[in-house]
Amino acid sequence: MFLVLVTYTKPLEEVDNSLEDHVMFLNKYYEQKKFVCSGRRNPRIGGVILANVNTSQEMEAIIQEDPFYFRKIAEYEVIEFLPTKFDEKFKVFIEDGEQA
Repeated sequence: MFLVLVTYTKPLEEVDNSLEDHVMFLNKYYEQKKFVCSGRRNPRIGGVILANVNTSQEMEAIIQEDPFYFRKIAEYEVIEFLPTKFDEKFKVFIEDGEQA
C-alpha cells in the first residue's frame, strides 16, 4: 500500500485549470480498484492519495499519468507501508492487495 503526498508547485489558478483532467485520472484508478481514497490537503497546498498497488514501480508509473505530474504542477512524495493493524472495515483493501 502507498501513501502519496502531493504538493503543488504552481499557483492555485494553474491547479484549477488542470483539476478536471486530474479528476479523470483519479477516476480511472478508482475504477481499477487501485485507489482507496484521495482528497485535498488543508490548507490547500496539495493532496493525498491512498493507493493499493503492489510495487513502487507500478505506483511511479501511475503517478506519471497524472496531469499534475506531467504538467509540472505538483511534486510527489511516495511512502510505501505494510498495514499490520487496521479497523475490520478496512480489511477488504488489505485482502485485495494481497491477492493482486
